[in-house]
Amino acid sequence: MVPVLVCLSIASRVAARSQPTDPPAPLTAAEMADFLSTAEVVSSAPLSVGVTRPFKLTLKAGALTHDAAFQAIDQNVPMQRLADGRTELNFRDSYHFNIAAYRLAELLGLGDMVPVTVERKWNGRTGALAWWVDAKWDETKRMKEGIHPPDPVDWAMKQSRMRVFSELVYDTDRNTGNQLITEDWHLWMIDFTRAFRLSNKLLREDNVQRCSRDMLAAMKALTVESVSTATAPHLTSGEIKSLLKRRDVILERVDGLVKQRGESLVLF
Repeated sequence: MVPVLVCLSIASRVAARSQPTDPPAPLTAAEMADFLSTAEVVSSAPLSVGVTRPFKLTLKAGALTHDAAFQAIDQNVPMQRLADGRTELNFRDSYHFNIAAYRLAELLGLGDMVPVTVERKWNGRTGALAWWVDAKWDETKRMKEGIHPPDPVDWAMKQSRMRVFSELVYDTDRNTGNQLITEDWHLWMIDFTRAFRLSNKLLREDNVQRCSRDMLAAMKALTVESVSTATAPHLTSGEIKSLLKRRDVILERVDGLVKQRGESLVLF
């Protein structure tokens, strides 16, 4: 006869195995950054999109495997002719701006809209390594397929945050292919290599129509010291000063819109 205690022990172990296990807790931003900085690169493949020749890397550390996007572009030329026929003086296309954009987004409470990005050396080149976003669409595909968000109000607020941030960093390449959307309708901004221009004006002033109160307060709190500390060594002093000048323009524009339309139609 099998002892009752042994039967109970076996039964409890079988029951424990049959119970559904809770999914692991999501990684924190710090844990993602550590993984990106230290995990082993087990495979790589060039991406077919993007003019900066990015790579998709697969990283592994322990039981965790995840992909990341690697960009090593760091170009600075006196004048560049762009694809649309325009020319830009003092043209810069740099992976440093990807890292600076993520760190600034964190400072503004938008760390959940820009993937965690670190500096890392891979295959003999130093570049920006960003946590891979498993997107269902980019904005180009979403609009082409006529897919509408389930919550238009929430989606409009996400778009407003993106537009204000894009103007703050003077992102000259915030195209619809650089806006990723996950299945749960989370909006991610990627690829800032052509941002942070030395301009005291906004690129498209009309992009600033509405602003979240939290983001507005965070922008008001920005200083040379706080931005320098957050983004070092990826932005120059001139790029930081221009960013803060644009911040002032955004604050002035938001204040004017509030006076013209009323707070409830501008701030959320």
